[in-house]
Parts: sequence; C-alpha cells; structure tokens
Amino acid sequence: MNLKKGDQIKMLSGKDRGKTGLVLSAREGKVVVEGLNLVKKRKRPTQQGKTGETVLLPRAVDASNAALVCKNCKKATRVGFRAEGSLKIRYCKKCEAPN
Repeated sequence: MNLKKGDQIKMLSGKDRGKTGLVLSAREGKVVVEGLNLVKKRKRPTQQGKTGETVLLPRAVDASNAALVCKNCKKATRVGFRAEGSLKIRYCKKCEAPN
C-alpha cells in the first residue's frame, strides 16, 4: 500500500469525493481519514442519571479510493518508488518530487 499515517489525501469516490484530509491509520488496504467518511454511533450512558449521545466516528475506506496529495505541486497523484543508494524513496509521479 502506498499511503501511510500522516499523509494528506484526496478522496476519489464516495460521499466525500473531492475532500482532503490526513490519514490517521493505514493497514490491510484500508485507510482512516480525519474528518471524512463519518458514521453516527449511538453511545449508551456510562453513569446512572446521564443521557446517551450520538458520536461521529471516522470509518475506514479502501485505499484505492484515496490519492496522495503531493507536498510540492499540491495535486492528487499516484506514488512511485525508486532506489537512491540503499534507500527506497517515494516520489510524486507528476512532478518527480520526493514525498
């Protein structure tokens, strides 16, 4: 998977298409994005006398529905990898800048 925690991404499909956000977690082909793909969850009251509440939680989306936003050219792009010496470098396919 080409996305990792802390990346700025743009949603390519779904109800939040075109919006951008930060990746909170990335694993097994899915990413959780801050403020996107929010789902309402009802929470029970934890103490007697309190009322329950509805909380908005971000849910995971497939990584294929998200594109990395390049830090250099600020465009949604695909990610490439190249070897520079003994390091594996991620780079933007549009402007060739390392990410």
